[in-house]
Amino acid sequence: MKNRLVDTFGRVHRSLRLSVTDRCNLRCPYCMPAREAVFLPRREILAYEELEKLVRVGVRLGIRRVRVTGGEPLLRRDISRLVGRLAGIDGIQDLGLTTNGFRLKELSGDLRDAGLGRITVSLDTLRRDRFRSLAGLEGLDRVREGIEEARATGFSPVKVNTVLMRGVNEDEILDLAAWARDWGLQLRFIERMPVGDGSIPNPGALIPGREARARIERRFPLIPAGDTGAATPARMFRYADGRGEIGFINPVTEPFCAACDRVRITADGKIRNCLFDLGELDLRDPLRTGASPEALEKIWRRSVRNKGPGGRVRLRTGIPVTNGREMWQIGG
Repeated sequence: MKNRLVDTFGRVHRSLRLSVTDRCNLRCPYCMPAREAVFLPRREILAYEELEKLVRVGVRLGIRRVRVTGGEPLLRRDISRLVGRLAGIDGIQDLGLTTNGFRLKELSGDLRDAGLGRITVSLDTLRRDRFRSLAGLEGLDRVREGIEEARATGFSPVKVNTVLMRGVNEDEILDLAAWARDWGLQLRFIERMPVGDGSIPNPGALIPGREARARIERRFPLIPAGDTGAATPARMFRYADGRGEIGFINPVTEPFCAACDRVRITADGKIRNCLFDLGELDLRDPLRTGASPEALEKIWRRSVRNKGPGGRVRLRTGIPVTNGREMWQIGG
């Protein structure tokens, strides 16, 4: 138990979401709406060397999977340098990155060469006008070209995350599924989460994963993919005709809190247990004032010990959870 992060409910934590910036070039309504965002001063953002040090502490405590997030991580200058640093840490078994794909075409090769193992692209529509309305700029073609380049570079499978929004994009469920099948992508539909401005105004505004799955199965029969690991949030299915897989992430209607193995570090060096957590502990200031790895370990352990049974009760209320933080400030 000494070298593991175990909370009071017996959950062993092996996964880290590492936010490297709170900035993004898109303005998706559930994350960073089209209003002026107040970003962190650059001096408050962790440098690559600092991020590496914190990840090394986590690995000493049993972290084995790291996903780089933002904001939009590809906006960080020379992001492949950080990827290379993380890929060189002995003990990390899975290194991934989630991006909006806008800069993926030009950076995919560098990321792959640096040691990135997996890539996930967020894409909520295949329609140019709708993309422009949701994101606040033109860019659908760039994102799709980035996905194609990631495939050509050797990332396999390339995952695509789609947040479902009632009255916005549920009419594209089948189109997205067919497109992902044709291109050999692993599509995952995500229920909209009530974080910050992503709040769900009423139960009818939510599109449950089971509804999306039922629509798809009318055209493409699905078979449960079997055990994908208790800590994996996606409920995975295989197409009956053998043409790939599709997943559904249902944090509202099917909470996976009981098996959660994640911790999060924000771009300004705060450690927190969940998007819906109401508390966080500071790692940045101790790190910058010379705290030893052992002292930083104690903060990691204290954070995980503070973890509650889960966010399901608050999720069902539909009440936005901010604690002064919006989605982009925490890390997706």
